[in-house]
Amino acid sequence: MEDFAVATKKKAKPTKRRKIRNDVYEKELFRLQLELVKLQEWIKFSGLKVVVIFEGRDAAGKGGVIKRINQHLNPRISRVVALPAPTERETTQWYFQRYVPHLPAAGEMVLFDRSWYNRAGVERVMGFCSEEEYHEFLRSCPEFERMLVRSGIIVLKYWFSVADEEQERRFQSRLEEPHKRWKLSPMDLESRKRWVEYSKAKDTMFAHTDIKQAPWYVVNSDIKKHARLNCISHLLSMIPYEDLTPEMIVLPERVDSRGYIRPPLSDQTFVPDICVV
Repeated sequence: MEDFAVATKKKAKPTKRRKIRNDVYEKELFRLQLELVKLQEWIKFSGLKVVVIFEGRDAAGKGGVIKRINQHLNPRISRVVALPAPTERETTQWYFQRYVPHLPAAGEMVLFDRSWYNRAGVERVMGFCSEEEYHEFLRSCPEFERMLVRSGIIVLKYWFSVADEEQERRFQSRLEEPHKRWKLSPMDLESRKRWVEYSKAKDTMFAHTDIKQAPWYVVNSDIKKHARLNCISHLLSMIPYEDLTPEMIVLPERVDSRGYIRPPLSDQTFVPDICVV
């Protein structure tokens, strides 16, 4: 961790931050991911119920952090929820209803890649909800989250903060790289024009929903690698856990074939081997 601190030390100019060296980043990420595996086993053993909410502007780096968190975890224990736009039927339901089925049972952690806070953000800015629906959300959301906490669910909320210049650079990168172009939707382009409106919506959201039982934690995400390490480290610090890593075992010798004869390979259809030189 000392190497990490040195590698991220700021330069003389306060507006510039030195990026962590890649070798230091990879080493620290590996260490943190090992700790995440330990946390996972503790969640399963202790029957904890964990909700982690990831919010922020488009291209703020939420998906990259979620990917690194879940990279080595058991999908039966830790899963990602990224809901599409609500259906016509869902728009007639209690607003929180479509999120409730995705809440964790004992021994589970759920990562919400965007969440019920859509109402306070995109729906508010784009006019997808009425004034009455918006203000009702601001009133009811804190009580909804307090209810989750009282029921035994650990609720962690992260807001990924990215500067407008950095967001613009990432948008341009998505346009230039064909394998990333799908990430840039018409909605992203529309929201790009409404930076100030989103800022005001975020400020109001924080004012109403930054509660003691489930506070907001802001992640500076102008440097993606820093955001990943900082967020994962903070997540680990929020849930006390013990190391339940299974002991090393010696694999027993494999049993013999017991007379089994495999059918001819010609009877099976194999995927073409494109790696043959």
